[in-house]
Amino acid sequence: MTTEAVHINWQATDLVSFLPLMLSLVFFTVYWFIAQSSKIKGMFLAKFALDEALVKHLFFTKTIGFISMGIIPLVICLLVFPTTSFADYGLTSGMKNSAFTLTWIGILSIIVIPIAYFSAKKPKNLVNYPQARSKIWTRKMMLTEGLGWFIYLFGYELLFRGILLFPLVAAIGVWPAIGVNIALYSATHIPKGVEETIGAIPLGLVLCVLTLLSGNIWIAFFVHVFMAWTNTFTALHYNPEMTYASKK
Repeated sequence: MTTEAVHINWQATDLVSFLPLMLSLVFFTVYWFIAQSSKIKGMFLAKFALDEALVKHLFFTKTIGFISMGIIPLVICLLVFPTTSFADYGLTSGMKNSAFTLTWIGILSIIVIPIAYFSAKKPKNLVNYPQARSKIWTRKMMLTEGLGWFIYLFGYELLFRGILLFPLVAAIGVWPAIGVNIALYSATHIPKGVEETIGAIPLGLVLCVLTLLSGNIWIAFFVHVFMAWTNTFTALHYNPEMTYASKK
């Protein structure tokens, strides 16, 4: 085996792949440590009753995720690469590929929602979901939880299936970009256990391929939202330590 000298000279085209990767690392890390901060959580616990505080804290962390993983990296990319537009990061509008997009949202939802439903009832899943560990839930708290997932997953999918996918495909090719995407996507699930980490591999592959074929992030976004809602509210229903206060 022969080796060649490694050249570390910066190339003008390197920024196309380097920047999205660094943005993903930095701003996912920002989100993660804010979400895990006991000091920030303590501020909510000091201000609100326990059950309400836990949901409000979760909504706050999901909003931080939306901003740090979605909005800030998108703005930076648009500023650094002024010739790009929202569509270059999967944020398309109008009727382009709408039939393909809606069809695959429906197909994947039919598949993943039952899987999420039956998985959510397992005792080991009830330890982690719903993420807000409130004991008594009101309608407002449930709406807050659902909205939190919606905005968080928009930022999450904008990062992974938008900012971290389309530019890397242009820079290093389709399958290397998908490989990088799946590796990082699966790694973010490690704190949730081995099943979610392994399950993220085939799901990540499918979502990346469909994102590239459709040219948008909407399939990945809506399917991920439906999975999260199903998992959260199924777990809430079957968790023996949690109840729903229907009149509140």
